[in-house]
Amino acid sequence: MKGSNPIAGLFGKSPFKPMQEHVRVVEECVGHLIPLFEALAAEDRAALNESRQRIFDLEQKADDVKNSIRAHLPKGLFMPVDRRDLLDMLHAQDSIADTAQDVAGLLSIRRMVVPEFIGALLIPYVQRNLDAVGHCRKVINELDELVELGFKGRAAERVEAMVGELGRVESDTDRMGVELTEKLFANEDSLKPVDVMFWFQLIEWIGDIADYAEDVGDRLRLLIAS
Repeated sequence: MKGSNPIAGLFGKSPFKPMQEHVRVVEECVGHLIPLFEALAAEDRAALNESRQRIFDLEQKADDVKNSIRAHLPKGLFMPVDRRDLLDMLHAQDSIADTAQDVAGLLSIRRMVVPEFIGALLIPYVQRNLDAVGHCRKVINELDELVELGFKGRAAERVEAMVGELGRVESDTDRMGVELTEKLFANEDSLKPVDVMFWFQLIEWIGDIADYAEDVGDRLRLLIAS
């Protein structure tokens, strides 16, 4: 007897519950970046590899949810939201977990040491990007009520405010990323050129997390405006 698909079952309750489950898994995935970087700073390879594995496992879980959503998303004319819009939001959500996996993968295959001149800035920068993902999850959790009220009224106003706050968090990450990059380049002579390159890449990837989270919010804002 064929096993039931839990995501397919969620569609029977709401066409948006699977999207909400996906962003929940994504947030859990990126949450392990904090212990990952803490382990890096402590030069604890065992803890780093443990965090890397958790990120990889949760990224795979997010992929499984994503693929199930794509397979079961209705193709008919009775969706309250355009199918393409939902798939675009899903892609942005999934890119958050993909980026966390990229970061974890690089740190696991290349032995890197946190430079002293960015040590105090690094964890707060990672955390602020994770704050953006938390705001993204809260926004997506408003989808049911938004649709029920026709993307108007109090629910729409509340989501507009939430998306605005998400944008402010993303702006914080931009500022923090610039500060980290400036410190990196100001002290680049103290590092090997290849280390400068990899740290620059890591700073960029971490900042991409908030960018993708903001993209989700912006796409929902467009649905409200349309």
